[in-house]
Amino acid sequence: MSRRRKRLPEQPAQVTIEKLTHDGRGIGYIDGKAIFVDGALPGEIVLFRYTQIRRDYACGKPLEVNHPSSDRTPPPCTAYDYCGGCSLQHVSHKAQIRIKQDLLIEQLRRIGKIESFELWPPSLSGPQWGYRHKARLGVRFVRNKGRVLVGFREKGSGKVAEIDSCLTLHPAVGEKIPEMAKFIDGLNIRDKIPQIEVALGDNRHALVFRTLTSPNNDDKAALLEFGRRFDFDIYLQPKGPDSLECLYPDNPELLCYELPEDVTLWFGPLDFTQVNPAINRKMIERVLNALDPHPKESILDLYCGLGNFTLPLARKAGQVTGVEGNYQAVSRGRYNAETNDIDNATFHCTDLSKDLDGYVWTRHHYDKILLDPARTGALNVIEWISRWNPKRVVYVSCNPSTLARDLAILVHNHGYHLVRAGIMDMFPHTAHVESIAWLER
Repeated sequence: MSRRRKRLPEQPAQVTIEKLTHDGRGIGYIDGKAIFVDGALPGEIVLFRYTQIRRDYACGKPLEVNHPSSDRTPPPCTAYDYCGGCSLQHVSHKAQIRIKQDLLIEQLRRIGKIESFELWPPSLSGPQWGYRHKARLGVRFVRNKGRVLVGFREKGSGKVAEIDSCLTLHPAVGEKIPEMAKFIDGLNIRDKIPQIEVALGDNRHALVFRTLTSPNNDDKAALLEFGRRFDFDIYLQPKGPDSLECLYPDNPELLCYELPEDVTLWFGPLDFTQVNPAINRKMIERVLNALDPHPKESILDLYCGLGNFTLPLARKAGQVTGVEGNYQAVSRGRYNAETNDIDNATFHCTDLSKDLDGYVWTRHHYDKILLDPARTGALNVIEWISRWNPKRVVYVSCNPSTLARDLAILVHNHGYHLVRAGIMDMFPHTAHVESIAWLER
């Protein structure tokens, strides 16, 4: 017997917002039940309509805001109310920084049980708009609209948001959303393109069209002309990453951007790179200052990717060992070392979520260690750090909760002291928090 969905109240309700969630929603309480309200800020009294009710919580859409917070600002994007690309445009940039830093402090104290540490001033910021050089755009032919939509997903939905531009994307792409949609609408496979991968370098811009069926010759000619007209490298990806095929131009060079210490990082359109190259450069400088590498030191860079930190570190350290689970990234890291004339950096392909016994690189001594894991954190390698016994550890994180969890082990179980922590403004107007922590033995 199917369970009936609980009927939502027809009448709006009112709630006072007490705090924000990690994803930027306001939280208030009615009769002890948590109410999550999109776009609401602490201190505001919000009239809202229920959109979901569960036993322990409910969700709502704001209808009216009484006593608006001084942190509130008009969102400049006309699609902000429904596009899921951003969640904090209604918050002043200064307040966004404060909110994210407060979240980091709260996670370190609540999850990590770490009370005493110095904060980096939240000064590591850059462009607020047009900063995104990497993105995955949804594509959908909507029959009842009679046209193709290109954009991010709608909030709380799998539908593609109807947008005319994107202010956070680099203008080379963000201002061309209508042209992209109109172009795809003229293809025979307009309903067989679910996504476009965007990758922008200092030297060139690439679009990867994921296709569910092969384009015919007319569509290929149109794709080639679109690339020529707007100066995009055009790729097709009919299946997995190995199926990537460049359609225009013939044999293009890799994308690249410049890093500190006179390093050029080369990458392919599907390689993982930071979305915000301006902040990435500042982040690398902060890591270099925190690790303070010396010519006689050996440094281990875990989750090294293409060598984003490995190669600038190698300019200052005696030896740097980069470890990464993706073989394509490891190959690219070796290529980057060679093209930058760096011979004191080695790269190893190892799944860092699995047992590390038996790998040659684990038997070496490391003076200092850098960690830059995915959102799931570095739990599997944390216990190994006590074996290597480095005098300094720097941890770059995109998830404050797993950062706090991992730091708790290093601090409470392995004798490390959290010297300093702080956020970096990698993702303005979104709830994503990039942070860094520096520990000493």
